[in-house]
Amino acid sequence: MLTDIADITITDKARSKVHTLMQQAGISAPDYFVRVGVKGGGCSGLTYQLDFDNESQPGDMVFGDDNLKVVCDMKSFLYLCGTELDYSDGLNGKGFNFINPNASRTCGCGESFAV
Repeated sequence: MLTDIADITITDKARSKVHTLMQQAGISAPDYFVRVGVKGGGCSGLTYQLDFDNESQPGDMVFGDDNLKVVCDMKSFLYLCGTELDYSDGLNGKGFNFINPNASRTCGCGESFAV
């Protein structure tokens, strides 16, 4: 796991799940990366975005290593700086979780937040 607080980091569990999903989709990590972002909406005002991408955009911030890159546009990074992407497969819900130190409030499902 990466440790710099200014980065967007990904836990080993989330990294493993991303690799599994990429393999199932027939895409490879050197050619593709995980794009995270923020858009308006949701019950708390902002929602998280998570997708695979293979095209960088001007101003993209790049985190991670050669095994898996996490990419974020500059505007979203203002909301996601210091965020950790985790994955849960427990009984209380499966899926990716954004652990965002900038969020002042989150909704019950964890898919939207406010700053």
